[in-house]
Amino acid sequence: MPRIRPVRNLREYFMRSVAAAMHRNDVEADEHTRHYVVNLLTLYARSEAFFDAGDNGPELKPVALLLADAVERVGAERNRALRLVGDRSLFIAGFLGDGLERKLVDVDYYVSMGGSAYAALSESAQRSSRDRALARVFAELAEHFLDFVDVLTDLRQGASVDHADLLRLYEIWTRTGSRRAARLLRARGVEPQQNLRQKLKPH
Repeated sequence: MPRIRPVRNLREYFMRSVAAAMHRNDVEADEHTRHYVVNLLTLYARSEAFFDAGDNGPELKPVALLLADAVERVGAERNRALRLVGDRSLFIAGFLGDGLERKLVDVDYYVSMGGSAYAALSESAQRSSRDRALARVFAELAEHFLDFVDVLTDLRQGASVDHADLLRLYEIWTRTGSRRAARLLRARGVEPQQNLRQKLKPH
């Protein structure tokens, strides 16, 4: 079992880790966007911030229900609901992606949902004096959602992948086109074929 290292300041730890993961994956982002991702990781490090309060204890509402809730709301409430969809989708796809292998929906589902939520949020935030400052952050998260999923996955797994995970890595590349997955596959002698991906990609 790997040793657990105590961290004096969780936000500073994520700041360094995100910067290193972005460098390894050749991802560039505005400083405000980088800080947003760091703050999200720091917040979701507390389980009570990630899970919803249910009648029988903590639960995790499906992202589709959260998005449906956002559609029914207006103004600031709609923006908060869209932000929750984007944030949760990013965290699930990046940090919990391997656990989705046997679920009804996989990483590509969260990439689509999260990117769409951030895109809609960017547009509506421009019309809100409260959220206007974050409009460019949400736009960058929407445009490069998959890159940030790669950053979070790299942060969780490190730069290496066990050979037993090659099949899963190839599946993620097929579903999403992840640059990180393609790079790791090539490093292990597997050349991703773009034309084959189009044939194998789930519809």
